[in-house]
Amino acid sequence: MPRVLVGELMDDPALDAQSHAHALRGLARINAMSGIVRQIYPVLRRAAAGLDRPLTITDIATGSADLPVGLLRRAQRDGTRFDITACDISPVALRHASDRAKAAGVELGTLELDVLACDPPRADVVMCALFLHHLEDDHVRVVLSRMVKSADEMVLVSDLRRGWWGTTLAASIPRLVTRSPVVHVDALRSARAALSIGELRAMMREVAGAGEWHVAPAFPARMLLSWQRTGSSTPS
Repeated sequence: MPRVLVGELMDDPALDAQSHAHALRGLARINAMSGIVRQIYPVLRRAAAGLDRPLTITDIATGSADLPVGLLRRAQRDGTRFDITACDISPVALRHASDRAKAAGVELGTLELDVLACDPPRADVVMCALFLHHLEDDHVRVVLSRMVKSADEMVLVSDLRRGWWGTTLAASIPRLVTRSPVVHVDALRSARAALSIGELRAMMREVAGAGEWHVAPAFPARMLLSWQRTGSSTPS
């Protein structure tokens, strides 16, 4: 199944704010169903263990920040300390991110950022979710390279994994959980634009330097990339 990259409605600057907000809420519900917070939180909790300060985290292309807010809520419950900056190119998304954090009772920094144009803020961990499949291959390499450069300890990437199962889910699940026509269209486009594990591994080999990394399948029809800085890959 070849990769088919078609512009998504959510990426259109002309999308009106109401439709954008409706789509962000729908995507948040789908992300909650996928269990992405449950997958990533234990990794971050281990990274924070033993620190005498909060673990600093930069989340790029955060959307409405459902992932960082979910992580902060879990951390708040068990006493783990995270300091998260949520970045996005869209001011609309960042307003919703701030509102979501306030409603959840957690502190979240926000920053308007085009990661294709400049490096994300340096942090212990630089992460993103459901972003790479929006990008051309060359831009995926740029983003991965910038994430590696800005991460003092770790890079985490959660994204869709291309295949018939993911396409089947994308054609059905969004229509059950949201009425947003934007999500209905974009979900299928996203599934068809997703990278395979082999493609992501090949791109990561080009940018990973001396760090230790791996890409593994994750539920449902997703994959998780983790990169760990080693002594021989000290940031410049």
